[in-house]
Amino acid sequence: MSKESRCTVKICGITSIHDARLAADAGADYAGVLVDVAVSERTRSTAEAVEIASASPIPTVLLLYNRTTSDIQAVVSQVHPSAVQLLGQESPQQVEALKRGVTCQLWKSVYLPAGRPENVDVPAVRAQMQAYTDAGADFLLFDSVDLSGEKPRYGGTGKTCDWNIAAELIAESPLPVFFAGGIRPENVKAAIETIRPHGIDLCSGVEASKGVKDPQKLVQLMEQVEQVS
Repeated sequence: MSKESRCTVKICGITSIHDARLAADAGADYAGVLVDVAVSERTRSTAEAVEIASASPIPTVLLLYNRTTSDIQAVVSQVHPSAVQLLGQESPQQVEALKRGVTCQLWKSVYLPAGRPENVDVPAVRAQMQAYTDAGADFLLFDSVDLSGEKPRYGGTGKTCDWNIAAELIAESPLPVFFAGGIRPENVKAAIETIRPHGIDLCSGVEASKGVKDPQKLVQLMEQVEQVS
């Protein structure tokens, strides 16, 4: 299958130039780098992100969490990513302001609770998707929020939300959607066939250990993606 017609793949939680190259060698389309995201073990400093982005053979997506607009602009101007992905509770108003102030693409995470379909407030998610679309976002990204602990954990949970709900929302989305949350080589083919997203996004599913990518799992993942009809 040609790269243009298959599902796009973003490998997230890239912590080194070495891993960005591994993702590229396997055939992935984007490398995701978290910058100063305190809740993640895979976070990097702005200076480290600059090094990774400048040496990565594939476009870099910079992931930021609940930062001020001026902060985001400052990091983007240093790293020069292909896109910035807003991971937190950033408002449509902030997306609109950023759209005027940065030249890269803007991706916005929207969270679906992990687990059963009754956990998901579908009208609320629908309204969010529309609001971010109207604000000028380029892509949406569905990820799982794990509500089982003391604090909600947004993304990087390794847990899946209800795929049928995700498929329904993606089918009617005004923007292309990446799907994340519990994706790994063993289930990626079924996930793409069920959900039909524009792209998939995964992190822990292709790791050897936290923050270190596994070349074999990356190759297995891309082989599975290529098989989707």
